[in-house]
Amino acid sequence: MQPNSEANGTAITEFILLGLVETPGLRPLVFVLFLFAYMVTVGGNLSILAAILVEPKLHTPMYFFLGNLSVLDVGCISVTIPSMLSRLLSHKRTIPYGACLTQLFFFHLLVGVDCFLLTAMAYDRFLAICQPLTYSTRMSQVVQKILVAMSWACAFSNALTHTVAISTLNFCGPNTINHFYCDLPQLFQLSCSSTQLNELLLFAVGFIMAGSPLALIVTSYAHVAAAVLRIRSVEGRKKALSTCGSHLTVVTIFYGTGIFNYMRLGSVKLSDKDKIVGIFNTVINPMLNPVIYSLRNSDVQGALWRVFMGRRSLA
Repeated sequence: MQPNSEANGTAITEFILLGLVETPGLRPLVFVLFLFAYMVTVGGNLSILAAILVEPKLHTPMYFFLGNLSVLDVGCISVTIPSMLSRLLSHKRTIPYGACLTQLFFFHLLVGVDCFLLTAMAYDRFLAICQPLTYSTRMSQVVQKILVAMSWACAFSNALTHTVAISTLNFCGPNTINHFYCDLPQLFQLSCSSTQLNELLLFAVGFIMAGSPLALIVTSYAHVAAAVLRIRSVEGRKKALSTCGSHLTVVTIFYGTGIFNYMRLGSVKLSDKDKIVGIFNTVINPMLNPVIYSLRNSDVQGALWRVFMGRRSLA
């Protein structure tokens, strides 16, 4: 995909990604750290997926969504980190215009699906705790697959909208991106044409695609909290909240970094702080998810142990 300089005034055919550090002496350290983080993230999420597949106890809607989330986390980190590691090895910091837009598209696609899956998981907890008698019918395998398919469809529409919108902008001046991957805020800064409509589009679509899921998550957990407060036994409350705590932690990190990254366009100049947020979005979040969901979950821990030891569950 190449820009058409005659049609839309775009003369730039590639961008320069400055990466995380500009000091040559620090690049080997950055390479080792992020290679390790990438291997840990991929290994951790694939281990969670393997545990869900082999452990009958985990063949439930909640873990079906968690398995899908693990696949997304592997995809999300794979969209950005391998290319960054490749540039560190080759000492080549350029990325073609088409490759930059492709990376942007897949990043927003996977993050978008992630957003909707977190909403589906909140809805699952709402049904399990607040509507236990009808849970099995309301969250059947067909419903689970429909929710996943809808998540992909909505995220695809969102990613395609932003990619097409950014492709209409003119890039004829500086082509240096102070980041380690291509994303909307950084490309807005480089555009020769007005980005006002693009920023309004980001806010509007973001409100619908992220605000609505967040509202559903908050509503679901408001009902869950009310239902848990009606449980008299302490053990009953702990059991009801066992999976909710992990999910809420992931939601908080996911939306916290997302809001900081995208909801302040035009208010401040982009800086190295955005690289830190980018690390959270692309590395820390996917790496922490397996830890968060397995830390206080004996079923997941037991399944992971059996996966590592090559044993089959007796259940």
